[in-house]
Amino acid sequence: MDELFQPLSAGKLELPNRLVMAPMTRSRAGEAGEVTELTVEYYTQRAGAGLIVTEAVQPSVGGQGYIWTPGLHTDGQVAAWRAVTGAVHAKGGRIFAQLMHGGRVGHPSLYPDGRLPVAPSPIASGGKLFTPDGLLDHPEPREMTLDDITRTVQDFADAATNAIEAGFDGIELHGANGYLIHQFLGDGSNRRTDAYGGTVENRVRFGVEVAAAVADAIGPERVGFRMSPGNAANGVTESDTPELYSALIAGLAPLGLAYVHVLETGNRDATERIRAEWPGALILNPHPTPGSFPASPEDGAAALRDGVADAVAFGTLWLANPDLPARIKAGGPYNEADPDRFYGGDHRGYTDYPALNA
Repeated sequence: MDELFQPLSAGKLELPNRLVMAPMTRSRAGEAGEVTELTVEYYTQRAGAGLIVTEAVQPSVGGQGYIWTPGLHTDGQVAAWRAVTGAVHAKGGRIFAQLMHGGRVGHPSLYPDGRLPVAPSPIASGGKLFTPDGLLDHPEPREMTLDDITRTVQDFADAATNAIEAGFDGIELHGANGYLIHQFLGDGSNRRTDAYGGTVENRVRFGVEVAAAVADAIGPERVGFRMSPGNAANGVTESDTPELYSALIAGLAPLGLAYVHVLETGNRDATERIRAEWPGALILNPHPTPGSFPASPEDGAAALRDGVADAVAFGTLWLANPDLPARIKAGGPYNEADPDRFYGGDHRGYTDYPALNA
C-alpha cells in the first residue's frame, strides 16, 4: 500500500503522506467549551497523520449541537487550542480545525439563554440530544431570518480567524452529516421560498457564502469543505443529489479552496462525479458500498489507485491506533476501538490505546 505514503500538496500544505485523520466528536471538553491537557495528548499521539482534522468545533454559542464539545469563539477556547496545535507542530504534524454549526441538531439546554436552535426551516430533526439527565427530543427549530444568516456567516469567518490565532494550519467547514450547512442543502430540511431555498442553486447559496467569507478571512488555501452526498444523517434528505452536488461544486470551485472532503455512504457514483467536476485536491472517507463501515486501509489504497481521491481519511482506525501509519506499514495488527468510550469520559478509550512498539 505504498500509495498511502506518497507526499501530497493541498493548498499551501505539504503532506508527507496521504493518511488523513477524520474529524470525530469525542465530547471531552470542559463546560466552557475549552479543550484540556488530555486533548493535547490525544492529538499529539496522532501527529503522524498527513493531516489531522479535529473534532467538530462550534463557531458560536448557538452553534453547539452536543454536550462537552469545544468552541472557537472565546479567548479561553483559543488559548486552550493553542496548546494542542503547538504540541502537534512540535511533533511535525499538521492540523485543521473542523468548524460545525449544529443548526436544528441542538437544544435550549445547551445555551445560557435557553434559546431555540436555528435552522433554514422550522422542521425538527426527529432525533434526540444526550444529556446527563437522559435523552431529550430535538425541538422544532426557529427559522433563520436573513439577518440570522448574515450573522452566522460572519460567525464562521470569525471562528476561522480565531483558529489561525490558535495556531491551526487551516479549517474545514462541516457541510455534511445533517448539520446546518447540510440542512440548507437538503430539500427535506430546507423549505424556504426566498433566495436560500427552492432550486439547487439557492440551496447551496448558504454553504458557498460561508466558504467565501472564511476564505476571504484566512485565505482559501487554508480552507477545506466536507460533504456527504446522499447521507440522511440527522434526518436530512436530498431528492436531487447529483444535481445538488454539481451546483455545490460549481459554487465552491472558483474560490480556490485547499480541498473538498467527501464522506461516502455507499455511493461511489457520487464520488466519481464530484471527482470529475472538482478542480482541486479531494480527500475521501471511503465507504464504496452500503454497510462498508469502518473503512479499511485497503479501501483507502484502492481509492488512490482508482484515481477517485488524492488522500484518504479514516476515523475509527485513527481513534484506536494512534500510530496508524506504522501499523499499516507492518500489515497490522490493529487495536479494536471501544464504542462504549467514544463519547465523554476520561483517558480510557481516548489516550490509552497502545502503540505497536509498546
